[in-house]
Amino acid sequence: MTNRRKFLKTAGMGSAAVLAAPAVARAQEPIRWRFQTYAGSALGQFVTKPIIDAFNAAANGEMEIELFYADQLVPTGELFRALQRGTIDAVHSDDDSMAAPVDIAIFGGYFPFATHHSLDVPVLFKQYGLADIWSEAYDEVGVKWLSAAGQDPCCFNTVNPIRSLSDLQGLRLYTFPTAGRFLSQFGLVPVSIPYEDAEVAVQTGELDGMAWSGITEDYTVGWADVTNYFCTNAISGAWIGSFYVNADRWAELPDHLKSLLMSTIEAGHFYRNQWYWGGEQKLRVEGDKLELTSIPDAEWDQVENAAIEFWDEAAAISERAAKVVDIFRNFNRIQRSAGQPYRCTIST
Repeated sequence: MTNRRKFLKTAGMGSAAVLAAPAVARAQEPIRWRFQTYAGSALGQFVTKPIIDAFNAAANGEMEIELFYADQLVPTGELFRALQRGTIDAVHSDDDSMAAPVDIAIFGGYFPFATHHSLDVPVLFKQYGLADIWSEAYDEVGVKWLSAAGQDPCCFNTVNPIRSLSDLQGLRLYTFPTAGRFLSQFGLVPVSIPYEDAEVAVQTGELDGMAWSGITEDYTVGWADVTNYFCTNAISGAWIGSFYVNADRWAELPDHLKSLLMSTIEAGHFYRNQWYWGGEQKLRVEGDKLELTSIPDAEWDQVENAAIEFWDEAAAISERAAKVVDIFRNFNRIQRSAGQPYRCTIST
């Protein structure tokens, strides 16, 4: 009986002790990602940083993304390989600039005359099937494609004026790989250098200007300070850029953080669209650094006609590339039939 009473007393005390023991909260280390954008710091603060900042704030310590700007970790042309290896966890870029080894890479960046407005890009991806095509292509190479959006048109900002196609002859311009290949038939000499070196290259005479962006970017990153003219003719109405993640890192991420990241990316798309769209209008009218020029429509028609052949060459890359070209053709047909404001003269 004594032993029984002792056992009950001890057991009771033990149970009480267990129930009364305070819970010990152990801080869990946040998930950490390294993220590199195609943009330099001056531009990146508008096109990428708002997304990263919003995500980090909303993640509430569960995850932290460290942002790096153009070429800080690896050169832009090596972004895809670094992402595939896991050296970088996520990337904001276009397929063309980062040399993605997929058969649709040619359509990233500025594919000639595929788009006319920034909103064309999300429409093409969400309503015309490009999102499924991009997802399929990147799943094959171990990278998770997340989302695409449009930004500014691809125009010319140069030291000397462009008022005719003949003025393109011999111009050394910083531009995208595909855009450069297309424009080279008109005598333009495409030059590939690190993004942050472009301004100095104009000052030293290595470059005659850029065919990289719209006027908003020219003023934001300082290119308007080293060039004198902005030619309003655009070889494409909107940049096609995307967000990508290493496939393993994406698989490891909890679903609620995946949803949070997608939400902040989509919010970032909206911010960039209005930032660029408003800037393109305002700076053409009120900007005091670049004089506007244009190539007459009759001459520019030659460039648009050349794009038809270029599209045929792109369609021959693969069955999937041909499907993308068919989507572009159908989309442009619908735009032309719809008329204003969906299909305007691209130089305006």
